Amino acid sequence: MNPRPALSPQAKAGVPTHVAIIMDGNGRWAKRRHLPRVEGHRHGVESVRSVVRAAGEAGVKYLTLYAFSVENWSRPKDEVDTLMRYLARFLKQEIGELNRNNVRLDAIGQIYRLPEFVQEQLKRTKAALAKNNGLTLILALSYGGRTELVEAVRSIGQKIKDGELEPAEINEALISENLYTRHYPDPDLLIRTSGEMRISNFLLWQISYSELVVTPTLWPDFRKAQFFEALEEYTCRHRRFGLVSE
Repeated sequence: MNPRPALSPQAKAGVPTHVAIIMDGNGRWAKRRHLPRVEGHRHGVESVRSVVRAAGEAGVKYLTLYAFSVENWSRPKDEVDTLMRYLARFLKQEIGELNRNNVRLDAIGQIYRLPEFVQEQLKRTKAALAKNNGLTLILALSYGGRTELVEAVRSIGQKIKDGELEPAEINEALISENLYTRHYPDPDLLIRTSGEMRISNFLLWQISYSELVVTPTLWPDFRKAQFFEALEEYTCRHRRFGLVSE
């Protein structure tokens, strides 16, 4: 019997404040088992549950999961419809689990594009968890990094047009204040499952100095042990933010 995974003292002392995850590999997981793609998504829900628990246990303050991208709307309608049903079911069924673990919930992206029944359940779940003060779980839904930047530029441009802002006042802080993530710190660590070496239009502005960990593990197989392994690797990194190490 394998021992329960535990963080080393070094990792416990250097846990990242904000972890973001590109949850990739559901389709390949299902294909290898000769199952429909949606079975990979269904099994991936258990990975979400496991990682949320592990993040809270480790002391992570913010966990952002790339749950549905703007590009995902182009997938077959049957798959998208199934994903939306799974999402609404997850939001409803996990309220008790998330409350027990003192988790708050938020969402970023073009939420208005989600089906009405998903939007309504999202509102109810956020309200049910609003008083919690532990881990904040942030679901990126109908999210795209370029779309986010376009919307930020439009917002800033409108303020200039309305005479509320001068172009010379535009700086990095102002841009950050106009992003979906304006209430949260940038991720310290970005994890990508399935071994793919790309960012996939996720948090393009925010991950400028994030540490990247890519694991070959497919998302439905990613659990507490793999999450802790990523935290251990993060602890071994030396973040210089463009400066020298001395």
